[in-house]
Amino acid sequence: MYNLLGLCLALAALLSLNLLATLVSIALWRALAPVLARRSAAMQAQVLLYLRLLPFACALIFVCGFLVPAYLHHEPHATEEVVSLKLALFAACCFAGLALAVGRGLRSLVATRRLVADWLRHAEPVSLAGVSVPVYRLEHRFPVIAVVGVMRPRLFIATHLFDELNAPELRAAILHEHGHLAAHDNLKRAALRACRDVLMLVPAGRTLDHAWGEQTEAAADEHAAHAGGAALALDLASALVKIARLVPANASPRLPAGAFLVGEQGDGIIAWRVRRLARLATATTNELAPRRALNAALNYALACALVAALLTSVMASFSQPDFLAPLHGALERVVAALE
Repeated sequence: MYNLLGLCLALAALLSLNLLATLVSIALWRALAPVLARRSAAMQAQVLLYLRLLPFACALIFVCGFLVPAYLHHEPHATEEVVSLKLALFAACCFAGLALAVGRGLRSLVATRRLVADWLRHAEPVSLAGVSVPVYRLEHRFPVIAVVGVMRPRLFIATHLFDELNAPELRAAILHEHGHLAAHDNLKRAALRACRDVLMLVPAGRTLDHAWGEQTEAAADEHAAHAGGAALALDLASALVKIARLVPANASPRLPAGAFLVGEQGDGIIAWRVRRLARLATATTNELAPRRALNAALNYALACALVAALLTSVMASFSQPDFLAPLHGALERVVAALE
């Protein structure tokens, strides 16, 4: 019973803290969105990524670094406490969420491989100057132009787009996809899919996912505009309009590890992106300058800080167990309340 009770308490705490932190993230985004609206889309996407991933990371650090050591140090092995039905339900919900996350990740991996294999059967390689990943001309009814894959990304372009888009528009669209590559958006998208389960309990939380998707597309637009200048920003706007008009009626394409240039976006989002590109066409070079080095440094610093926090908490918990006594007392009260 000792091990089972500890496991159930850890899982229940992980679920509860994750849910609470997610609600805090939603509130923070609502407060920060008006302020960040004046910043670049790349920065907004970065903030949204942090707000989406940090709740689970912080909950995991607290559970592994404090709650588990408190239980191991202060809970007697011959405990008479039992796992109540309420506690078991909390733990089961967390376990189901973790299992779904793992399953979603595996399904995404398998679906991506199957999609790429199917597309490769209907595609032929082409050579495009300045493109660092394999490029394929694809026979597809949807106006596909997308980078697919995480570890070995490939760029697929529907055959009819070579005829529908002129050379500057096609170059602008390719530079947009290069922006996704430079930002590792497919890897980030896979991570967000894996930790989406708590958001399913909070309908408003899905707005973070939608907002991140919109800002990553806008950030890729910024990347293309910086690489090609004002004229290319207008070419990309023209390409967006043309491709949006080619989307078949009632088509709702989905990519497990990638995103279409024009995919699951309504006309309102396309219009918003076109207006932004028109503004980018008049922006200065400094305003368009990418902040990839800064973003990479922030990502590295945050990852190091989380690892350091976890290691420090574990070491402190096992070397100074007395300061965990109040936390264990709180656990005792939780178990009693759930009986």
